[in-house]
Amino acid sequence: MNPARGHDPKAPEAPVREEAPPNRLIHEQSPYLLQHAHNPVDWYPWGKEAFLKAQEEGKPIFLSIGYSACHWCHVMEEESFADPQVAKLLNAVFICIKVDREERPDIDQVYMAAAHALTGAGGWPLTIFMTPDLKPFFAASYIPKESRYGMTGLLDLIPRISKIWQGQRQELEHAGDQVLEALQSEAHTPPGGSKLSEAILDEAYETFFRIFDGENGGFGDAPKFPAPHNLIFLLRYGNRTGKEPAYTMVEKTLHAMRGGGIFDQIGYGFHRYSTDAEWLVPHFEKMLYDQALLVMAYTEAYLATGREEFARTAREVIAYVLREMTDPGGGFYSAEDADSEGEEGKFYLWTKAEILQVLGEEDGERFSRIFGATDPGNYREQPGGRRTGKNVLRLRRPLASWAHEFSTSEEDLAWFVEGARRKLFVAREERGRPAKDDKILTDYNALMIAALARAARVFDDPEYLAAAERAAAFVLENLRLPDRRLLHRYRNGEAGLAATLDDYAFMLWALIEVYEASFSPGYLKTATELSRDLVAHYWDCSHGGFFFAPDDGDTPVRQKTAYDGAIPSGNSTAMYALFVLGRMTANLELEETANRIRHVFADAVREAPTAYSYFLTGLEFMLGPNFEVIVAGVPGAEDTRAMVSVIRSHYTPDAVVIFRPTDEEEPEITRIAGFTRDIVTIEGRATAYVCTNYACDIPTTDPDEMLRLMRSTQKPPEPVI
Repeated sequence: MNPARGHDPKAPEAPVREEAPPNRLIHEQSPYLLQHAHNPVDWYPWGKEAFLKAQEEGKPIFLSIGYSACHWCHVMEEESFADPQVAKLLNAVFICIKVDREERPDIDQVYMAAAHALTGAGGWPLTIFMTPDLKPFFAASYIPKESRYGMTGLLDLIPRISKIWQGQRQELEHAGDQVLEALQSEAHTPPGGSKLSEAILDEAYETFFRIFDGENGGFGDAPKFPAPHNLIFLLRYGNRTGKEPAYTMVEKTLHAMRGGGIFDQIGYGFHRYSTDAEWLVPHFEKMLYDQALLVMAYTEAYLATGREEFARTAREVIAYVLREMTDPGGGFYSAEDADSEGEEGKFYLWTKAEILQVLGEEDGERFSRIFGATDPGNYREQPGGRRTGKNVLRLRRPLASWAHEFSTSEEDLAWFVEGARRKLFVAREERGRPAKDDKILTDYNALMIAALARAARVFDDPEYLAAAERAAAFVLENLRLPDRRLLHRYRNGEAGLAATLDDYAFMLWALIEVYEASFSPGYLKTATELSRDLVAHYWDCSHGGFFFAPDDGDTPVRQKTAYDGAIPSGNSTAMYALFVLGRMTANLELEETANRIRHVFADAVREAPTAYSYFLTGLEFMLGPNFEVIVAGVPGAEDTRAMVSVIRSHYTPDAVVIFRPTDEEEPEITRIAGFTRDIVTIEGRATAYVCTNYACDIPTTDPDEMLRLMRSTQKPPEPVI
């Protein structure tokens, strides 16, 4: 059984095909690589063996990069890499290397940048032709087996490349040199002269406002990606400025996504993106990082707006992750596939007849009306193609509107919908499930840990905190070397691969969030340790900023960027996390490192502010005013809980909270954040110190007064940074 498709014992076997003997990928851990382990292509994993073979035989390298949940990666594997005719050509002309982009994001980042340099575009599967010394001279995304629709197929392309390689090798090597030199130059560009002020926040807001889809929510036209960090920036900006449209854009987008087909209305969790402007038809894979970032966005939006819909959605996504994506050891799996039984979306789609069969005629008709299921169906396999009779379920109108139409109460209709959902969920579990990519990645796990810890604080849910702490313990116990440096990937009891900047930056973020949810000082201590390793192995000592790969990595170029793509960039996250950690521990060196990051990328941010939304979230915090709130009290005491609860139940994104237990003379926090040593209570009651730039107001025992102090501080004169 194919390892990538055999995770669920109920899943039917894939169509039988004659498999070649195993190639070198059979010894790998990645489910994506294992999917190719019986291809007739003579695949190598990334490494010296492949490079030396290419040099010895004078062959170019065929590099193919993808990931387990990628639909078109599966198509290319089944159509071409499993085909003996294509394999024979590939093996004759190239040394073939297969890379899982989630295992090796450092390699993916380099060659995706090369693809953009060569073609102006990119995507997965990513196909790169390069010299034996790893210089790329050709790039493409999906390539069909045979030429069609204006696309050159592999059967025609490979002989052409072979002929050019034999006759014009020097020109190809020169082209590869130019690409790598351009990437090297970009990574080592010294900081420009731009200064970032509050005006850059305004510019980003105005651009988001201009491209906002007022009808459907989201930004721009199809395809639409969730981009939760854009929404978090707008929430922070709205809180800072009082500009109501910032909140309105977030609320409409989050509401539309929750009701749309991008949300799994039966089993919860979000799909990767919407292929249309209305959030109806998704690309069906589910990524752990999307779940984590969307939990953060919905949780923060709930705090900012008080809308229960957002709290409920955050809880639903967490329920999905804890049910489907959690390893028994506490870590979280990476993704669920878009495909099942050889078809994209098959697990999630419903015919109206199937709904009626499960729910009965009357209830099925009512449910179908509410969730838009019709006999012709609303799902087309290709845009503009024929209707398939299948439906993506979505909730276009609030239940209150439907309740009026059905002459019932909203509460009764909600009970009906929930009961029907559960029945359909049970029925759907009998289907063949999409494959699960069960590797555990440090960066994705860190995002989920941070999301769970934040939700634990806001919803006062100890189960969420326990899950966050279990996962943090899993990463720190299983994904660190004896010298305490982080590793990137764990699967089947084996940890490996050098950590990236994202692994470190996101773990810093996660540990800060878990500290604020638990007040266990060890998390801040560990964060401080990781920050030292991060600076030691990733910092650009010449120009500042962090490289994505460590100083002892094996990539041909060390990339350095702050662009916030599907997830916040490592530099954006590190800037924010290091500044916050510096404030929490009074470590000015960490704050200065964060300040240097914002100078390094100032020119790039100024050119396209909305492409750096999480960077701007960090900048907003650093511009101030921001607060350090130190609560002194007896752990678990009623007055302590009341003080902390007030902070957690109000939207205070520019505050960090430190707890100083008073039932010990020298608690651990005083050794990590020395300024807490002299913090005392007033008359033995829980006491709050509200500080700005380490200057504290008169302490108070009144939670409401504490909140007033946090909100009454006037903005300082606008600094230029």
